[in-house]
Amino acid sequence: MTTNALRPEVLRYTAFSSAPDGGNPAGVVLDATALDDSDMLAIAGDLGYSESAFLTAPPEGLGGQEGRVYSIRYFSPKAEVPFCGHATIATAVALAERIGPGDLVFATRAGTVPVEVAEEDGTVRATLTSVEPHIKEIADADLTEGLAALGWPAADLDPAFPPRIAFAGARHLVIGAATRARLADLAYDFARLEALMHRLDLTTVQLVWRESATVFHVRDPFPVGGVVEDPATGAAAAAFGAYARELGLVPEDAVLTLHQGEDLGRPGELTVTLRAGDPRVHVSGTGTRIS
Repeated sequence: MTTNALRPEVLRYTAFSSAPDGGNPAGVVLDATALDDSDMLAIAGDLGYSESAFLTAPPEGLGGQEGRVYSIRYFSPKAEVPFCGHATIATAVALAERIGPGDLVFATRAGTVPVEVAEEDGTVRATLTSVEPHIKEIADADLTEGLAALGWPAADLDPAFPPRIAFAGARHLVIGAATRARLADLAYDFARLEALMHRLDLTTVQLVWRESATVFHVRDPFPVGGVVEDPATGAAAAAFGAYARELGLVPEDAVLTLHQGEDLGRPGELTVTLRAGDPRVHVSGTGTRIS
């Protein structure tokens, strides 16, 4: 580990909530120039949050306003992930408090992610734009194994939400629950689900229950990151938006509200915006520093 004298400041922010005890906490290092991969992984492990974000100088030719363009990497306590939505929102809020609201551009390992940051009545809201998403089917045997690891009978699924693997920067398996009670009852086989997720290169499993036409409740087991559950998952929200649009579950122009973290005692709210003619997905939320 980098010596304490050289170790940069590690900030703690939560995303998708304006309350420090809501949403999903993330570590944020605004200058990770002096850190190598093992340093970043160690910091993420020490924090124990689902992900932490680390900023360095941007690659040449990325574009954007000088001083508002960065390379960003994300580490869970176990490994690096290609993209993390909540840590992106947390980082954008942290930067806005230092350099003001406005447009940011992040070079991630999944691609370029622009972020718009605005402040209204003292509340900072950030909106990320995903890389172009795609959806694919999951093999029957893999789905059977996933449901067995979750302990979910097939009869407990919502037939309107066929399971799919959705990508908008990271891969997530989307599964629809037939009832809110089914979603609330989550006690899965950690090692078994982790093994399947590694084999399928999944970041989380996004479990969804539909409350109304545009309101959803979601949960995201995250054993590959070393945590039981992610409290608010921006990357999965983006993937879900693409999934719902491609399957015709929502209109091409839609604003969706995703509630997450209620079952963990860390309620958060994610807004997913879909625009006709734009294949990307826009995910927004508030954020605040954790004292």
